[in-house]
Amino acid sequence: MKLIIQLPCLNEEEALPQAVRDLPKAIPGVDTIERLIIDDGSTDKTVEVARRLGIEHVVKHTTNKGLAAAFQSGLNASLQLGADIIVNTDADNQYPGRFIPELVEPILAGQADMVIGDRQVHHIGEFSFSKKLLQKMGSAVVRYVSGTDVPDAPSGFRALSREAALRINVLSGYTYTLETIVQAGKNNLTIAHVPIETNPKVRDSRLVKGNLQYVLRSMTTILRLFVLYEPLRTFAYLGVPFLLFGAALWVRYLVFAAMGEAGEGAHLSSVVAGAVSILVALLLVSLGLIGELLATNRRIIEQALYYTKRTALIDEKIERESSATLKGNLKGRA
Repeated sequence: MKLIIQLPCLNEEEALPQAVRDLPKAIPGVDTIERLIIDDGSTDKTVEVARRLGIEHVVKHTTNKGLAAAFQSGLNASLQLGADIIVNTDADNQYPGRFIPELVEPILAGQADMVIGDRQVHHIGEFSFSKKLLQKMGSAVVRYVSGTDVPDAPSGFRALSREAALRINVLSGYTYTLETIVQAGKNNLTIAHVPIETNPKVRDSRLVKGNLQYVLRSMTTILRLFVLYEPLRTFAYLGVPFLLFGAALWVRYLVFAAMGEAGEGAHLSSVVAGAVSILVALLLVSLGLIGELLATNRRIIEQALYYTKRTALIDEKIERESSATLKGNLKGRA
């Protein structure tokens, strides 16, 4: 059983040594533990520090592509390196490495495909009230869309089985945390969560600058998840107010007509406005149906991509084993 711990990095030369020191060197049930950093276009000595620390694997982005891209690059590299379990943690030492054995335990026991570290946000004193509220709202939306019970969806401290990593394809350019849970839920993967603590903050977040930007980006991400994964339901919800408003205007006109007050041309504006409102509702539902067809097509493509990646990994494994056997035979003859 091989575990790879990946750490996305952006200018982390100061924080990386402490984060690496806290990583476990042995876990019951795990044969090999290796570490991998994803250098997301750092301009400091992050890579040099990583090599001095003995990090086994380095994936380097020539430019800053963002946290979501770094996470996906780490998954792809870990799969190619033969990982059975992948743990993602932050290089700024936000998540204590001592919780990694608890994080991977449900996967080792065959009880989960993905495990999320629950930071218990309400206990984090460094978070403002608005940030706690937004994180709880985001988690609630993700639970609703994905059909899971994850209490802390924005947590980046997580473990994935090989099967889960093969299923994940991050499309967001901002963050991977919410979308990957939704994808896992839609793919019928089992998600568990374990309570963890967090280390004191050593620096401000580089992902967002201030609460206002965090709120706007979080709301945009949540709306995007709804539209992407529940298009029919999203546009139906948007269409309901227009439908009710249009129906109310028509009922108003019919009431006046029954009372004999709908003479020639009287209250005609209610009929026209009601028709326009109902038409808007129908158009929104039509957009939802088109979105549902596109979502079906996306799922077919994701399934094809899953089998492509799985086949490629199996072929690589066979090639490595054949190469090792050949070297062993040549060595034995010599």
